[in-house]
Amino acid sequence: MQHSNSTVIGTAGGTFLSVLPNLHSEDVLKTVILASVGAVVSFSISLALKFFIKKHKK
Repeated sequence: MQHSNSTVIGTAGGTFLSVLPNLHSEDVLKTVILASVGAVVSFSISLALKFFIKKHKK
């Protein structure tokens, strides 16, 4: 089944425009903060695991 670019762009644009009125600035801010905390925690755990694995192999 072939999809033309205009159909995909129209569907994505329509979805975005239907969600846009329901977004509140508090929700966006909360999402940005939670994503930042998640990235920092993920990075920290990755470094800790890398350190422990390297130490365990010696």
